[in-house]
Formats: sequence, C-alpha cells, structure tokens
Amino acid sequence: MSRDVATNKKARRDYHISETFEAGIELRGTEVKSIREGKVNVSEAFARVDKEQVFLYGCDIQPWQTAAEYFQHAPRRPRRLLLHKREILKLAQMTEQKGYSLPCLRIYFKGRRVKVEIGLGKGKSHSDQRHDLKKRVEMREAEREVARHHRR
Repeated sequence: MSRDVATNKKARRDYHISETFEAGIELRGTEVKSIREGKVNVSEAFARVDKEQVFLYGCDIQPWQTAAEYFQHAPRRPRRLLLHKREILKLAQMTEQKGYSLPCLRIYFKGRRVKVEIGLGKGKSHSDQRHDLKKRVEMREAEREVARHHRR
C-alpha cells in the first residue's frame, strides 16, 4: 500500500513522460518526520546523474520544528536516490540525448519507506501543451453529452 505525500502536477503538463522509475531516497531523521507531516514540495524537483549516482535537486523539505540546530537539515540540499546500477546507466544514457530530463513526479510512502517516482521525460513545446488542453476539453464535453443522453 502506498500513500502519496507530494505530487508534481506540472511535470506531466510540461513533459512527455516515456518511462517511470521508483527510487529510494537517502534522508536524515528530521527529513522523514517532515515528510510524514506533508511538509515537502516537489514542484521544482528534478534528478540528475552525476558520477554513476543519481541526485534529487530542488526538493524542498521544510525543517522539523522541534529538532535542535545540530540535527536540523538544509531544506533544499541535494539528496541521493537509490537505484540499481543498470537503471542508473540507462538513465545516464537517455539523459545524454538532447531534450531528455528526469522530473520528480511524486514522493510517497511504501510501507515505512519513503520512495520517489521520477520520470524520463522529453520537454513539450507550447503548442503540444495547447493541443493536450484542447483534447481534454473535447473529452469533457463528450462525457457531458453522454451523461445528458443517459438522464433522459
């Protein structure tokens, strides 16, 4: 059973996500407590492969209120993602191609562990975004018509 803590709604709007990966994340104790309370923002978070390791950047985990200064964490520090070697090599190979990046899609609990879902995505152009919006509006109107005919 998984419980979503934070989702990045802009990621699927701005990128064509071709593949998703589930990764563990290396955290400090105060970070886990803040995530449990939902004090995390992944709207600007992305992953990057660096020296055969994957790091998550831009993930904002708010400091834990009652912790002493010594135990406190930096809110936007880079955090290491835990993936299998073959997955890391595949991500490194794909992100070297022009236009591909690794946006963070969501952070969630899987059992007692915190997991991060990252997507392998290619950026959408402005016209692609407009096309997707137009398609959603057409689908919504078609569903309304079907529902209206069923009520009669």
